[in-house]
Amino acid sequence: MNSINSTVEVAVRFQGVSRYFGTIKAVDEITLDIHHGEFFTLLGPSGSGKTTCLRLIAGFDQPTSGRIQLFGKPVEGTPPYDRDVNTVFQDYALFPHMSVGENIGYGLMVKKIPTKERQQRVAEILEMVQLPEIADRRPSQLSGGQKQRVALARALINKPRVLLLDEPLGALDLKLRQQMQVELKKIQQSVGITFIFVTHDQEEALTMSDRIAVFNEGKIVQVGSPLEIYEQPRTSFVAGFVGTSNLIEPENAQKLIGESKSFAIRPEKIQIIAPQETTPADSYGTVGTIKDVVYLGINTRYLVELEDGGMLAVLQQNLESTIVDGLKTPGNQVKLIWQKKHTLRLE
Repeated sequence: MNSINSTVEVAVRFQGVSRYFGTIKAVDEITLDIHHGEFFTLLGPSGSGKTTCLRLIAGFDQPTSGRIQLFGKPVEGTPPYDRDVNTVFQDYALFPHMSVGENIGYGLMVKKIPTKERQQRVAEILEMVQLPEIADRRPSQLSGGQKQRVALARALINKPRVLLLDEPLGALDLKLRQQMQVELKKIQQSVGITFIFVTHDQEEALTMSDRIAVFNEGKIVQVGSPLEIYEQPRTSFVAGFVGTSNLIEPENAQKLIGESKSFAIRPEKIQIIAPQETTPADSYGTVGTIKDVVYLGINTRYLVELEDGGMLAVLQQNLESTIVDGLKTPGNQVKLIWQKKHTLRLE
């Protein structure tokens, strides 16, 4: 499932790793390399195994079988505090009775780093996360975005080689979450260490990641760059979970493209034209009737019932006007076309 580049240092390696809870296979025979310095995302629905993998890397849990290596060294049985990793949790886990500076510097204090050096490193890390003025505040005085940055600073100040992030943006509102996606990627590029990010949010994964592993039912079903995962999904699960896809079963596929093989087509790849217009040579075309039109601001979504059977969703950006034109209204017959190269044949 994962191509290995021998010229790149491997930060984390899973070799046939499984984790069972009774008869439940939370993680099922996973083999995976995560490279040093990359922003790697574990993406999947709840219960797919991604958080269990994060806990196995951190040392909070142990594999039932298989091996895990950190920078080439086996870590089974090594306690969390002896692994060169830190974890940022969704609830931030800040100490309410300590100031921001004390929270961030706590790990250094435990290591008996001298006060002056500790204060200097706290100031430097606060500058990095763009919160230089809040060292004396308590966590209760911070916004959600500030708490997230403080938790990140506390994890980074110990200079781990791998940072684990367990849905750290989940508690933020949409606008702040989008802002923090950009900031988090910028910080990762600045410090140059491996970030392993767990999320069920496809947009987060596509926005920030160098590579993504898509999980389903304890297995990794595809590993690739955001572009590969979105534009070249291998299975119907990946096509449906990452973005929105029209999934076509073999019976209808035979009518639409002349092949009895499941395929997917992204709604934004489909064009609506008049039914009498000619289908270009490099495209597939089919006729149908518009059943529903939903205005979404930036886009408009159309649901079209096909003469050949089935339905296709079409998503078109509102470039020219916010008013639906006469052709694209419910009840009208239209032709749908899409380029053959955008047909995603599925395993």
